[in-house]
Formats: sequence, structure tokens, C-alpha cells
Amino acid sequence: MPTYHVNKDAVAQARKLIDAGTYDDTTEWSDAAPSADDGNAEIEKHGYEGFGAWHLAIDPDASEETKGRYAFPYGDFTKVNRAALIHGKQRAAQNDHDEIEKAADGLLTHLDRKRDS
Repeated sequence: MPTYHVNKDAVAQARKLIDAGTYDDTTEWSDAAPSADDGNAEIEKHGYEGFGAWHLAIDPDASEETKGRYAFPYGDFTKVNRAALIHGKQRAAQNDHDEIEKAADGLLTHLDRKRDS
């Protein structure tokens, strides 16, 4: 099991997107999750750094220019998906990735406050 680090740039980007109202709070993650082809298109457009900005975790032991370096996606490359945050939080908790769980929970709380305001 990889030891993940929180991708602070991704957390910051997610917060900005939430603040701007760029989120989906209705679509199930299984329906919204990007395909492998979507991921490849994101890499083509924005490189691995842009791809990684949509993932809450980094595996520091994985090669930098691989999809496997990034885990816990939180959106579809256009908006934050609330169900993705819930899924990521649950998966992180199940696998003892405490910092990732906290990051997902913080974003989920932030999104819910924005949504309720």
C-alpha cells in the first residue's frame, strides 16, 4: 500500500473551485468519474501537473510522469464532485490514510457550507 502525501495544490484548487460555485452536488461519482481517455486528454492539455491538480494525494515513490503518482480524484477535470469527496474520504479512512481523509473531509465541509449559504 503506498504512503500518500496530501496534494496541497489540489486542495487549494478544489477550495477555489468550490468558492466559485464550480461543483456538482447531485451526480453520483460512478456517473461523473472521468474515463482513462478523459485523463489522457487532461494530460495532453495540461501535463501531469494539471492532471495531478485533480487528485488529493500524491504517491512520492511513483514516477512523476505517470497517472499512478496521483490518487483520490475529486472531480471530472471541470468541477468538484461532492460524491467524489465522500468516496475519497471513505476510502482513505478504510485504508488508514488519515491526512487524505482529513483533506477530503475539510473540502466536503467547505462545499456543504457553500451549498447551504
